[in-house]
Amino acid sequence: MIIKVRTLSGSLPDYATQGSAGMDIKAFVSEPVVLGPGERALIPTGLFMEIPAGHEVQIRARSGLAIKYGIGLVNGTGTIDSDYRGEIKVPLINWGSEPFTVKNGDRIAQMVVAKYEKASLEEVDSVSDTERGGGGFGHTGI
Repeated sequence: MIIKVRTLSGSLPDYATQGSAGMDIKAFVSEPVVLGPGERALIPTGLFMEIPAGHEVQIRARSGLAIKYGIGLVNGTGTIDSDYRGEIKVPLINWGSEPFTVKNGDRIAQMVVAKYEKASLEEVDSVSDTERGGGGFGHTGI
């Protein structure tokens, strides 16, 4: 699959290894952005994409930033829809206890391309029962 990308930085997202599912995305900032503990910021990437219909790009946190510095995504996983044509920006949050500085060219997130299906919803009076039923988080005791 080919995704058309306009880049302001001259750098395209890329796979770090042969087996990588996600491509690293870099910050495109004119000056460093300091995130204090608990602070969040929308970090520009300088990327604009033409995602094929029937696909989305999922923006995910980088595990290294998460474990070393407590840096994550405000919304967990972000979705970029196929009809969005604006700049890709990454909503970072500092869950850590120390300030974290984002510099131009830093790898701040990863993107995964995924297929999806559109669903039609049908309103009903009830849904079928299962062994699990309405059991939610932690209902198995494990």
